[in-house]
Amino acid sequence: MRSCRREDPMFDVIFWLPVMVGGTVAGASSGLLGTFIVGMRIPFLGVCVAHAALAGAVFGSLAGWTGPALLLPALAGAIGTALALGLLDPQRVPLDDNVVLSFLFSLTMGLAFLGIGLHGLLGRSDSDVRGLLWGSLNFCRWRDVWLMLASAGALVMYIGAFFKELRAIMFSRVDAAAAGIRVHLVWSGLLVLIAVVLTVNFQTVGGLMIYSLISNPAAAAFQLVKGCRPVLAWSAGLGAASGLGGFLISAATDLPSGAVIVIVSSLLLAVAMLVRRRR
Repeated sequence: MRSCRREDPMFDVIFWLPVMVGGTVAGASSGLLGTFIVGMRIPFLGVCVAHAALAGAVFGSLAGWTGPALLLPALAGAIGTALALGLLDPQRVPLDDNVVLSFLFSLTMGLAFLGIGLHGLLGRSDSDVRGLLWGSLNFCRWRDVWLMLASAGALVMYIGAFFKELRAIMFSRVDAAAAGIRVHLVWSGLLVLIAVVLTVNFQTVGGLMIYSLISNPAAAAFQLVKGCRPVLAWSAGLGAASGLGGFLISAATDLPSGAVIVIVSSLLLAVAMLVRRRR
């Protein structure tokens, strides 16, 4: 990382500012949506949608898409999977949600790695795809930050508009439907936003590790506070701390930013578990 720096301190500030803002926003938005994923005990949801986006980007690359344009096929894959999950009726499908999600995760991961293998067979470069696979917050620029802010803002507004409905669905989709809530519509809307947030946040930690940024902050928040609103706030705060703190540590040590963000979020969860145990 230091090889990219110049001696001018002002250049360092200007160059790394979008990276720090992007890491903070990505962590906060991932932690926020993780509240519902962890609260509903469907941890495979985040990783399933993330790998669907990765598969979309891989086959988009095979079709000739490159650079930022890969966001479009990635969004198509993620949103398509999210809508399929949203329309799934738990009363008609005799399988646990996690069983269905693990099947979809396995399928999308297999398609993603198949596509990466086809790059070699067809003699095409897979550098853009591998960048999404492993992630690198260091390449985040203001264009990416605006996309992250837009997706995070849309997520916050949706949660604010449908907070009561989402809280009921998080408790039980069957009971929420019995109470007159349009579960498929509200749940599908949240899933689409999850797909969008995860896709635009890919470059922070990569498709293989973004699961930790979804689950760890939310799980830590559930250890520390009670009530849906406090958990949402703590999840966002701990996610932001993971993204920003991970980058600052990686900048000081020249370690990969994605891996450090994952480790920081895991340490925060471990600390939260210790705090709860001491209470």
